[in-house]
Amino acid sequence: MIIEIKDVSKSYGNKKVLENFSLNIESGHSYVVTGEPGCGKTTLVRIILGLEDEDSGSVSLLGDYKYPYIVSGTVFQDDRLVMSLNAIDNVCMVSKKLFRQNVRSELMKLLPGSVLDKPVEELTQGQRRMVAITRACCIPNDVLIMDEPFVGMSEEEKREAISFIRDKQGSGPLFIAARDTAGLDFARIINI
Repeated sequence: MIIEIKDVSKSYGNKKVLENFSLNIESGHSYVVTGEPGCGKTTLVRIILGLEDEDSGSVSLLGDYKYPYIVSGTVFQDDRLVMSLNAIDNVCMVSKKLFRQNVRSELMKLLPGSVLDKPVEELTQGQRRMVAITRACCIPNDVLIMDEPFVGMSEEEKREAISFIRDKQGSGPLFIAARDTAGLDFARIINI
């Protein structure tokens, strides 16, 4: 599968955040787009996901892909967790195909068992990001797309999260938008 981003431009009023940006996101490869705040990283993620329209250019699927859309395991810039639910419930709610015991096992790769049954509002920011990452990686997907997934994490937590993501990536592509690219040297780094 190839996601072709071709000459994508986007403005908000007089502020141009993307200008003729092009990239082919290919299966089996990892990409990190980076740049200063406001440079268009989140906008690019939203355009790829079909949540926002580009002003010009296109995003399309190339190759033998049989559907007109992609199924993405996504981490948004904000956690998008239900704060009153625990970590397991937050992961299970995205797919009926997930089993609670499997989800618990996956979460325990990143979090101590003692926090799994607490409402996520009681977790640290880094722990909540771990829940969001686990949720994205546990659903069947064609691509992993993550917007600032490591915010609020210690360096050790970030290393563990990167290892977990890489293990779950499989043969699909990985696309990360991040200001801090430390530890992401396995990926192609693209400044926008």
